[in-house]
Amino acid sequence: SVLLLEAGNDYPDFQSLPDQFKYGYSPERDFGWWFNPGDLERWLYVADTTTEQLAPLLVPRGKAVGGSSAVNAQIFLRGDPDDYDEWARNGNDEWTFAKCLPSFIRLENDLDMDGDFHGKNGRVRARRHTENEWTKDAHAFYKGFNRIGFPMTLDHNSPDSTGVGPLPFNTIDRIRQSTALCYIDPARNRLNLTIRSNCAVQNLLLDGTKAIGVKVSSGNEIFDIFGTEIILSAGSVGSPQLLLLSGIGPSQDLENLDIPIIKDSPGVGQNLRDHPLLPVICKTKPEVELDTVGPRIQVLLRYTAKGSSIHNDMIVYFNAVAGESYRAIGEPVGISAALGLNLALSSGEIKLQSSDYREHPYLDYNLLDHDEDIRRYRDGIRMLVSLEDNSDLSDLILERLRPTDIDLDNDNSLDLWIRKHVLTGHHVSCTAKMGPKEDKMAVVNQYGKVYGVEGLRIADASIMPDCVRANINVTVMVIAEKIADFIKEGK
Repeated sequence: SVLLLEAGNDYPDFQSLPDQFKYGYSPERDFGWWFNPGDLERWLYVADTTTEQLAPLLVPRGKAVGGSSAVNAQIFLRGDPDDYDEWARNGNDEWTFAKCLPSFIRLENDLDMDGDFHGKNGRVRARRHTENEWTKDAHAFYKGFNRIGFPMTLDHNSPDSTGVGPLPFNTIDRIRQSTALCYIDPARNRLNLTIRSNCAVQNLLLDGTKAIGVKVSSGNEIFDIFGTEIILSAGSVGSPQLLLLSGIGPSQDLENLDIPIIKDSPGVGQNLRDHPLLPVICKTKPEVELDTVGPRIQVLLRYTAKGSSIHNDMIVYFNAVAGESYRAIGEPVGISAALGLNLALSSGEIKLQSSDYREHPYLDYNLLDHDEDIRRYRDGIRMLVSLEDNSDLSDLILERLRPTDIDLDNDNSLDLWIRKHVLTGHHVSCTAKMGPKEDKMAVVNQYGKVYGVEGLRIADASIMPDCVRANINVTVMVIAEKIADFIKEGK
């Protein structure tokens, strides 16, 4: 029997879903709610990005059944095959791309593509916007990048794909295909499944080094729940936080907060990875029609940075924007080419600020700390700026809003602009990484079992050894599929 505890709300049927969960895009949706400090439908963490940051980064995470899949951008993108093969080369031989591929196929129903690398019968439907659906700016982006030498690709989920082409989405008729809709709802009537919402886990209950349950706060009550196996799926912030609160983590950090040490595990909260993201924004000519609330980011570029040995280490999302913030919604003023570093060499950390489960941990993303990260990023920004002279886009652009010519004057000024303004793709991961026992920074083995603690697993993005070269939602579903298999196989 399975008890699913959710810190946020549960919406037991489609009709009860709030619009911000139901719709992936719609004219009625206010995208600003996601960063509203007063909204309780998600966690809103705060993080440092760089020492030069103008303001701390807001880090929203889903707080409802379905987690962040209930609120994300619905980009249905796989990582590069070498991402998973690299996990295997580092001691996780169950995670080669060849061994992950059956899970990718099993979970998806790709409405556009078929063949050996795609599924047609899975729980999660995905599609791409066809060319006749593209906006004028999306067409210009597609043609412009192709004109300067980037190949066209019709399927970004093909193992050898690179270049510019339509982006796969798990949005069907404006409806976000979340794991709540696709996985939980079909199982709600099972007699062996119980779902309890508004239950915040304070810490694990342990008998020595065996996990036997969790302490839960719900309303004004605090109570203990026991189980034969405990599985944390609280995400890359919540899962390491719960380990630390329970005495599993770096011993010195635990001692500093007077938390009794159950297991000295130095990797808990370390190795934080994400995708730096920063837009080049241009104001368009008055006659150019833009849509900032429709199906955005219809076309995507993945490419390998000049001088890099890492395939498809860069990504560019292209969409219309309102105001000078690419997140704002309002009167459309321009187009944004948001540059992402898909495989960064820098890493950050998560640390507790107190032993109170209600206090958010400290997040230090430490973005672009590695020299090669900032070099690749600088080159990518200059490449995007050069598109102003591309005939396909120059017909649309009136002026560039950011970065300014002063920012672009030299490498030092551009590096400073990048470090001041860099955001993320909100793909936080790798904070309780899997690895062989010989790796002292590994928190779990390749089956998700926490080292040194019996009866405890983790199944979420925190166990990735490194962030994949894609939006992470599909990979997180593969992690869940594979760990479910491991449990059924007794591993």
